[in-house]
Amino acid sequence: MSSKIASLVAKMDELNEFDREPVHLDKLQPASRFAGLFAGEHVAATEFVIGAFFVLHGVHARDLLLGLLLGNVLAILSWTFICAPIAVRTRLTLYWYLRRTAGPGLTLIYNVANALLYCILAGAMISVSATAIGIGFGFGIPTPSLNDILPNSVEWVALTIAIGILFTILAVLGFAALSRFAQVCSPWLFLIFVAGAIATFPALGVHANFDNLYEVMRTKVWNGTPVPGQEQFGFWQIAFFAWFANLAMHIGLSDMALFRYARHWSYGLLTSTGIFPGHYLAWVCSGIMVAGVDRSMDPGRMAYTAAGLAGVLAVAIAGWTTANPTIYRAGLALQSVTPNWPRWKLTLSTGLITSFLACFPVFFVRLLDYVAIYGLVLMPIGAVVFAEHWIFPKLAIPKYEAETRGLVLNWKVLVVWAGTLALCAVMPLHLFYRWLPGYFAAIIAYVALNLNRRSASPCC
Repeated sequence: MSSKIASLVAKMDELNEFDREPVHLDKLQPASRFAGLFAGEHVAATEFVIGAFFVLHGVHARDLLLGLLLGNVLAILSWTFICAPIAVRTRLTLYWYLRRTAGPGLTLIYNVANALLYCILAGAMISVSATAIGIGFGFGIPTPSLNDILPNSVEWVALTIAIGILFTILAVLGFAALSRFAQVCSPWLFLIFVAGAIATFPALGVHANFDNLYEVMRTKVWNGTPVPGQEQFGFWQIAFFAWFANLAMHIGLSDMALFRYARHWSYGLLTSTGIFPGHYLAWVCSGIMVAGVDRSMDPGRMAYTAAGLAGVLAVAIAGWTTANPTIYRAGLALQSVTPNWPRWKLTLSTGLITSFLACFPVFFVRLLDYVAIYGLVLMPIGAVVFAEHWIFPKLAIPKYEAETRGLVLNWKVLVVWAGTLALCAVMPLHLFYRWLPGYFAAIIAYVALNLNRRSASPCC
């Protein structure tokens, strides 16, 4: 038995994902892989929560439809023109690029914070899947309410941990396995969202010929009336939320881990295969479904009422396809902190941490605020890398100060990161808007702190 275990561990150790070196050109992936991966990742279990929350926050139908259009286009452009070009040029993960700039000390702090935030996000996806499985398979496990912070039962804890362990297994297998799984599941998941919304139409009073569809949507779904205790959202809150829903991945550059495998930076446009089905149509569909259950925030009940067992499976698998790459990213974040550990061990560890965090319902019942804070915390590092990669060469400022000077911690990066977050904390703006002025402030501050290092001629 011990020899079989040792053999298995050795095979797992051979899974090379280029964690500490540029991706080899013969390992680049075709466009179809990226299209499948993004389609699966962004048609997710959390879409049942996010789209439903827009209804609970009393947004008007017109503001929702136009706000989602603008915000999602801006998100796709951010991936295409900010994240993908840096990843394709360097073929590195963000974490190893940052190490050359900020030093191993600050990179350790960032990676631990990043991994924890990823684990919380993946935990929310597992929690949403648990609400469906708890109802759909007759376990009778009640879904936590909007006011719950701690687990509400032992059964809830057992279910979320079991689901989390299952989700972790696929994440351990790496990039190729993730994309194959997403390619198989994403078309079916998308159809379930649409079918669930259509199945809810009769309960809302939509006529068979759909002639009153928009009027019903305007008066019974997105009617401008928030539920008690929820702030009302308008056009700009919706647009900015759609833009920063994946802020850490595009503006924050975490998706360098994926785009380093791309053959061309234009692969960033392939995020549209997931963004418009997942962050537009799926959000619209989930809003219709929550209206069909009297605006009760219960993803499992929404899916089961609208589509029966197929809806339950859709929520569960959607959580799987989205939690997997999130756990994968968390493992990459910790890879540079524990250089002697193979990636599979780190991914397994982060998956277990994620499973524990999934037990706490606060992370999915306060998901909108968490997504905003999560992106805001990581945004300044993306600004630093953007300035280092694109602006420094134009101003003849040498790159990779920590690497060239042998610094353990580049204090300039630390000052920009902490200072930007402090500035965002006191901004008299809605939480959803603060990241944008903070991003420009971080770029300007980092460039200003490095102007004294300018050389006589432009650097590359």
